[in-house]
Formats: sequence, C-alpha cells, structure tokens
Amino acid sequence: MLFREIIGQEAVKRQLISAVEDGRVPHALLLTGEKGVGKLQLAIAFAQYLNCEHRTAEDACGECPTCKQYGLLQHPDLHFAFPIVKTDKADVCDDFIEPFRELVLTHGYFDLDDWYDALGAANKQGMIYEKESSEIMRKLSLKAFGRGYKCMIIWQPEKMNTTCANKLLKLLEEPPEKTVFILVSEQPEMLLSTILSRTQQIRVPRLKEEEIAAALTAKGVEPQQAEDYAHIANGSYLSALKMTEERQEAQQYLADFIALMRDAYTVGVLRDPNKKFESLQRLRKWSQEMADSKVGREKQKKFLQYVQAQLRENFIYNFHEPQMSYQTAEERAFSERFAPFIHSGNVEAIMEQLQTAEQQIHQNGNAKMIFFDLCLQMIVLIKKQTI
Repeated sequence: MLFREIIGQEAVKRQLISAVEDGRVPHALLLTGEKGVGKLQLAIAFAQYLNCEHRTAEDACGECPTCKQYGLLQHPDLHFAFPIVKTDKADVCDDFIEPFRELVLTHGYFDLDDWYDALGAANKQGMIYEKESSEIMRKLSLKAFGRGYKCMIIWQPEKMNTTCANKLLKLLEEPPEKTVFILVSEQPEMLLSTILSRTQQIRVPRLKEEEIAAALTAKGVEPQQAEDYAHIANGSYLSALKMTEERQEAQQYLADFIALMRDAYTVGVLRDPNKKFESLQRLRKWSQEMADSKVGREKQKKFLQYVQAQLRENFIYNFHEPQMSYQTAEERAFSERFAPFIHSGNVEAIMEQLQTAEQQIHQNGNAKMIFFDLCLQMIVLIKKQTI
C-alpha cells in the first residue's frame, strides 16, 4: 500500500517518512485514533516504505519486487496479528490470514464488526490469544527474507489477553535486530502501561470534511450527498462510506420517523376529529409494521437510535447554528418545519421514552405494544408547550 493511496493524513505521512529518511525508525510504533481515519493503511504503507528498494522522499516506488509483494500483503517479512474467533481447527491468526488480506485489499477501511462479519462470526467477541504470542516470537526469530526490516503489524492490540500482552512486553523490551512492531489501536488506554511506555505513539487525527467528500465523490457519490455524509461522519471515512452503503435503509428510517412524528402531531395538536382518527389509525398500523418479525429486533433498535439522533438534531436546529447540524439535505428539509415542536419543555422526556423503548426491545418485549405505547407518548409530548 502506498502513502498516496491513503486519504488525507499528510502530516502523519510526513512524520513517518521523515523517521525513515533520518534513520530514526522506532522499534515499536503505536498508531492511535478513531475508527475509519486510516491507521491500518498508514501502518502498511509505512512498512512498505521502510522496505522499498527504490523509495523516494515522498513514497515507496510501487514497482520493485518488494513493493509488488507488499501490494498483495504477501511479503515474507510482513506479519499480522489481529483478533480472531477460535474454532476447533483454527486458533492463530495465520489460520485467518486469507480473509484478513482480502478485507484489507478489497475494502481498505473497515472495523471490527466488518471483520467478524467476514469471519461469519457476527455478534461474537474476538481476541488475540496467548498462543499468538508464541507465533509472533517464532516468526520474528527467523532470519529476514530480504535485507530490510521484519514488520509485525498488530491490529487492535487492546484485544490481547493478559498473558499474550505480557509476553509481547518482553519482546518489546528486547526486540530482534531490524524488527519493527506497528501497533494499531482505537483504545490505547486498554493496553498495559508498560507496553505504552515502550512505544513511540502517533495520534492519527480525524479526516477533514473536504478530504472525505472528495474520496466519496471519486467513488461516484453525488457531490452534495458526499458533502452531507462527510459532515455527519465527523472525521471518519469509514462512517461516511457506510452511510452511502446504507442509504436505502437510512431513507426508510427517515420515512418512518416522519410518519411517526406527523401523525403524533396531528392527533395531539390539530382539532379536526376526522384527521385525528385517521392519524391514530395510521399510528396503529405503523406500530404493527414496525413490530413485524421481518424487521427484526436489531433493525428496530437501530431505528430507535436513529430517531434519538434526529431529535437531537431537531432540538439543535432551533439554535440556527448550521455548523452544529449533522443531517442530510432530506433530514434538514423536514426539520425546517418540525424542529419548533422539539424544545426544552419536552426533549428530555421524549428521549427517555425512546431509550426505554430501545431497552424493552433489547429485552425481547412485545414489539407491537412497545411501539404503539411510544406513539401514544409522542402524541402527549409533542403537544406539550415549551417552558
């Protein structure tokens, strides 16, 4: 992977390149930051640059035999460790290296959930087990294939169990010659303090909105949508990318949110009895549709989380501070008219009702009753005047 293929992070790229050019390569590097900002990509690009046979002051050449092997993540001196979900026949990272390589090469930016999905182990918790520390020691004790560095990239090192972490600490204290550890972490506070003290830490910042928007546009996303997603993503290209992939689902969430709020408003505020009755019937039908087993409890919870996020945005919309808004154009269009009904007099109570409903869904409550009760609560609370 080449530095120029990575979105943004120019300052971090310069820092990594300078370390190599100045002969100050750390034996243990820790890249930290939020998900979706390019940490793993930077780790791989740094390892490739470190070993490139014809590197320049800006990047690896991409053409030498070493770069070709790194481009496929198959160089003999490039090693990975990452969380796994053990099976009877697979208990170390090398048993899972092919799907890991494929995920890196085809998706680039991904998170733990994506990795577990790729393993067919959704809703399970992975770990870097004790046995992996022995594998790491074995690999790094071997003679280097080339004249460059042996690189061990550990993705999500906070997932190491205690025994593995302690064994890794000993290796960090006395690393083999020309060996570089590159740890890629989202929660460095969960690492042993002794490991932290033996690494050179680089904080990888959030991406700029214009960098994310440009990357999305290059993938064919309409420019205005790309700008909206980039703003909402709050510096994470992965979050923005998932928004584009989940656009159809998000549009359905918005439609359901609008249906709930419009009919709750009609029943609670308008005086026309016919319209009230029609809206109440629609709310009953809406509750039944939301409770349909085809929707599933995970999507029901995601919808309730979406509604909470939208209510937060509608409340903030009243302050007329565009930079504080994290909505798409379609969401903003509804907020223009609906936001005045979400105010200091009801926003906390509404959020409490939504959080209660989410908890009840999580506890396998009767979804039809939960959603219809939520409708009734919305009728009362939207009617409430500001204080």
